[in-house]
Amino acid sequence: MLKDEELATHRQELRRGTVVLACLMLLEKSNYGYALLTALDSSGFAVDANTLYPLLRRLEKQGLVQSEWNTDESRPRKFYATSPEGRQLAATLRGDWDELAAAITALTEEP
Repeated sequence: MLKDEELATHRQELRRGTVVLACLMLLEKSNYGYALLTALDSSGFAVDANTLYPLLRRLEKQGLVQSEWNTDESRPRKFYATSPEGRQLAATLRGDWDELAAAITALTEEP
């Protein structure tokens, strides 16, 4: 039987790649970091801020996410949005995800 910490490690590895896809999909509508954290959490993706912000910077550097500072409110916030390239990648990854989900389902069905 796996220990809780071992199970947590395997779950983290399983979710790691899916967080990129989830961010690209959620950022179809522009949002700031903390709101994205909340949206991810409410969608079942528990992500730590120390993981999310470096991920957003990496996606921005790759041209998959664009950012813009909003200084209209009393507290300036950096808003992120999926770029056209990011939308294309999200569509591709979503197709890949659907294929993987179908393959996993096929493994669990009786012959």
